[in-house]
Amino acid sequence: MILFWVICVLLIIIALAFVLPPALQRSEASKGKIEDERKQANISVYRDQLSELEADLRNGLVSEEQYAQDRDEIERRLLEDTATTSKKAAAAPVNARATAYFLGIGLPLVAIVFYLTIGEPDRITNPAPVGAPQMSTAAAPPERTQEQIEANVAKLAQRLQSNPDDAQGWAILARSYSSMEKFGEAVNAYAKATELNPKDADLWAEYAFATGMSEGRSLEGKPTELINRALKVDPENAKALQLAGSAAFQAKDYKKAVDYWQRVLKKVPPGSEVAETISARINEAKTLAAGK
Repeated sequence: MILFWVICVLLIIIALAFVLPPALQRSEASKGKIEDERKQANISVYRDQLSELEADLRNGLVSEEQYAQDRDEIERRLLEDTATTSKKAAAAPVNARATAYFLGIGLPLVAIVFYLTIGEPDRITNPAPVGAPQMSTAAAPPERTQEQIEANVAKLAQRLQSNPDDAQGWAILARSYSSMEKFGEAVNAYAKATELNPKDADLWAEYAFATGMSEGRSLEGKPTELINRALKVDPENAKALQLAGSAAFQAKDYKKAVDYWQRVLKKVPPGSEVAETISARINEAKTLAAGK
């Protein structure tokens, strides 16, 4: 038994010799590179979607109006993904040394406790007879299907009926419905979420978008009111500014659209794909304004 523990300690030391140095050497530059690669991958996906949409326009598969609406939606998602990535990168401090200490102390300790709890130490001194049946390894759980996701969302909706004051639960439900493109249900959930948490500008902006999608992809009327509510909570909210520009563009108030989008342009990295896309929209609005 003593020999077993000696071997375990030696194996842990050998494993940590490979794990700890890379963890201690992690830097801000490496994390920044990972975030940049992730952002570029997202941008590439949205760029392909825009290219396909432009091809559909050239081939006459979509109208000019449908093209403008779909492009607004793609650009909004691109801006949202980029802003979210940047926010996460800024909020996640680099602490490689703490990670190394956790790996060096925490993981071996957890492994030992886990083994002593569910393992069979007696097997070391009293091995099972040869030919004894062995426990089969459980198969990894399969990925959730669309039906399972919808079932989970339905359970959340049912739970909120008995706990209607759960603001976070309503926000999750609203975003789940939006991702499933069930915008009618999303509107109702966003209404409850913003009622319970009226100081969240992102929620108001998402509420406006879901309302616009449920009303024929139009931002006129109530969606514009909700956008203004988001800007009242946070005048510099990127989602709300982007939607406000799109609403002004739809209303043919091109000067106002330029103003909103220029404010968004100041929030994105210069020279990025997002900046180029917004600049193109600004130029388009300026051209249309000059032609009035």
